[in-house]
Amino acid sequence: MPIRRAKPAESLYEEVEDYDLVLVPDAPFASALNRRLDRPQFGHFAIPPRRLAAGRREQAEDRLAFLEVIEQTDHDWKAVAYAIGNVLQCWEHQGSLDAILKYDAYVDETTHEVVDIMRTLRTTSKQLTGYTIDDDQSVAVVGYDQLTNLERSILPDDFDRIDLFTDESFDYPEFHVFESATDIVTALLDTITAHNAEHVAVVLEGSSQYSSLVESALEAADIPFYGGPGFIDDPHHRAFVRLLRIAFRGSETTVGDVQPVLTQMGVDVPIDDHEKRLETVDTPGIEWLQEFCASIEERTFAEVLSTYTNQTGIELPLFDEELQNLGLADDSVTNDGVDRLAYYLQTYEVPVDRDNEGVLLADAKSSAYVDRPVVFHLGMSQDWTHSAPQRPWVDTEQQFGRYIGSFQRLLQSGNQQYYLVQDAAGGEPVTPCLYLGDLLDEEFERFSDLDSVEHSRRPRSNDGGFDREPIGVEPETIETISQSSLNSYVNSPRDYFFSRLVESPDQEHFVEGNLFHDFAEFYVNYPDIIATTDLEELVDVMLGEAEPFFSSADETLRRRTYRIGLEMIVEYLDEHGPESDDFLTPASGWGTNFFAEYFDEPVDSPLTERWFEDSSLGVKGKIDLVKAPDHLLDYKSGSKKRTSQIVKRAAVDPPADTPNFQAALYLTYYRTIHPDESLEFTFFHFLEPMDDVITGEANMEDALTTVSYYPFTFDEYVGSRDAYDVLLDGYNDCEETFEDLGYPAYSDIMDQLAFPKTTDKGELRASEFAEEFTTAVDVGTAEDVDAEKGADQAIRELNGVRKRTFFRDDLDAFESFVDERLEELNRRRAGEERFPVDGLAGEPNYRRINNRDLLLEGESDD
Repeated sequence: MPIRRAKPAESLYEEVEDYDLVLVPDAPFASALNRRLDRPQFGHFAIPPRRLAAGRREQAEDRLAFLEVIEQTDHDWKAVAYAIGNVLQCWEHQGSLDAILKYDAYVDETTHEVVDIMRTLRTTSKQLTGYTIDDDQSVAVVGYDQLTNLERSILPDDFDRIDLFTDESFDYPEFHVFESATDIVTALLDTITAHNAEHVAVVLEGSSQYSSLVESALEAADIPFYGGPGFIDDPHHRAFVRLLRIAFRGSETTVGDVQPVLTQMGVDVPIDDHEKRLETVDTPGIEWLQEFCASIEERTFAEVLSTYTNQTGIELPLFDEELQNLGLADDSVTNDGVDRLAYYLQTYEVPVDRDNEGVLLADAKSSAYVDRPVVFHLGMSQDWTHSAPQRPWVDTEQQFGRYIGSFQRLLQSGNQQYYLVQDAAGGEPVTPCLYLGDLLDEEFERFSDLDSVEHSRRPRSNDGGFDREPIGVEPETIETISQSSLNSYVNSPRDYFFSRLVESPDQEHFVEGNLFHDFAEFYVNYPDIIATTDLEELVDVMLGEAEPFFSSADETLRRRTYRIGLEMIVEYLDEHGPESDDFLTPASGWGTNFFAEYFDEPVDSPLTERWFEDSSLGVKGKIDLVKAPDHLLDYKSGSKKRTSQIVKRAAVDPPADTPNFQAALYLTYYRTIHPDESLEFTFFHFLEPMDDVITGEANMEDALTTVSYYPFTFDEYVGSRDAYDVLLDGYNDCEETFEDLGYPAYSDIMDQLAFPKTTDKGELRASEFAEEFTTAVDVGTAEDVDAEKGADQAIRELNGVRKRTFFRDDLDAFESFVDERLEELNRRRAGEERFPVDGLAGEPNYRRINNRDLLLEGESDD
């Protein structure tokens, strides 16, 4: 069916102006008709049934009933709210308070008591049930189908029905499609001013992102509005409830948990402290909060509210009144009590006084008519669709008719209607309100399939979009990038971008990792000091430094972990310490060292914590230890990786789904210091053998992963003596075959063949190279040698070397890769293109995302 054209208020008034009483479905439409009265009127003219029966504006009878029931009974609050909701809904649809009692599945002791108590309350439903309209009045009912059975029960025997709609269809205006909710709100503010605010209404779904965005934008622009934020939306009300909740988290409460409360109090805590436990932080202005959390159960709700208002200087009389209404004010604060309070505030809308001035914000699900000249409809997605009540007392077909009727009227509110929508959000098409599918003859899946105009921020020609305005500031050029930033950028450029904009708090694993690194650096420089110091003393100071991040219950485990980590570092450096005192770089040591400060000794070794930055290569970083002129080492507190994993994660064409370029980047730089030399990079995972240390079976080799770099290509390598020696130290058949073949013959064979680029074992075995190589080896060996098996094992062995080693062409490709990424990065920084969410390998690995709350999973890069 098409969208039926709604009758404007003017024409409806002409139809009903001669009646004594006009009943309408909603208060805004009644007000619109009453404003058009051109004659004196005794009593009511246009009015909704509920307001007629109550003689005043309707009150939230569900909340009033709830307050009465919890005062008179001891039932669980959730059970009370559930029963009240069922009773009122059944009453509305069946016309009788006792109607609920016919549905056994919904009747229990709580329901019986709710019915008995509500029988005594002066609710609007009760007044409606007992109300009758005088027969001597001429009565018109506008939109009879929109009234419920309870509302219809007051109608006299004789009344006239007036349809809300004409027989014509409504030609809806075009949809204005924007790229984001922020763009929609920006467009809205381009139109609304403080001077025209009284003529504008904005229809939106009350719980959507548009609600908070519009309210914040109007407030920032000093444009008055009403109909938006409710009781619990007040920032101090929310902060107070959060304060109550966090007080029961005990010693695990972090500074980040209480940050919203601190913000309302004007207390600024450094972001570095946000991950630390509240009780361990020594920051001015939070002492009272630490004391408060420690003594929460000794206070009443009223005392806690008083403490909050004293600290903020803000009076909260409405919250105080609500605590009194709930009977909680003088109760001791308990976890259950806080849960009940939070549930109540989430379930019921506490009335607040509003100044009815400025822009009217109307909820799309509770409004059917908005009487403003200009009406903006925001979003219009499936969130605008009601969830039909799944109860046996509800006629779902009749209720759907009410919903779709209200929706059609809402679409036509105002002399000018503007539909501002998104076509996609979070990488997925936005589904239009489902009622549109029933009303429009067109086939569509998204708003752009309908009559629409697109508004884009990207520069386009003749499309009505928004052009970028130059700001006259040259962006800073990034000349070098670290391995961690490159990992982040390749995984998700958008996440990398946010990491540059948003400060991150100190975190437990970073603090602990830095302590171990500092110890290793200090030990290389002062082994004698550590040798004469009890390691337990150092464990104590490490625990003290990391204490803000962990519970005292974890101390035993951490103490053991720290001691084993220190012992493993000492053991390794004693056995495999630096073999050279060559000066690596003129740069001094990087940053501070915890143990250097503890022992009051300087640390500035040419072999430890060496910073490098090379703009010609575009790389920078910090080398933990120069173990030898051809060997670098990095300390790792995480789990060990295989050599093949290290090489695989450094791939550039295509990048791995878990990219890690540390070894490739460091070796790329270090080969410029030692050109044409083979190099090694070792990762020392000093906590890897921890379980074996405890059982006395630790092997230092289990903690080490070493990757090699060869200053020649893999193609040059496969025919070399080194490669041949590897085959003699491999599988049995391989060793036997190539001992028999000999190196000269092996070298001649490899000179004639090209090893395939693929590393896939199946593809290698099926390759032409494998066939020719096997044939040549078979010809050059004795009959009693299993040349076929030996050749197969040789191919696997050589391929294994390739997968575990960086060759010259690998790092050459990596250098080009870094150049391409820096060029791309600087284009994006200059605004020539966006920072996409997806990385080069496609969808990012979200476990490696640092700013997850700033990204929408699957967000479109278009």
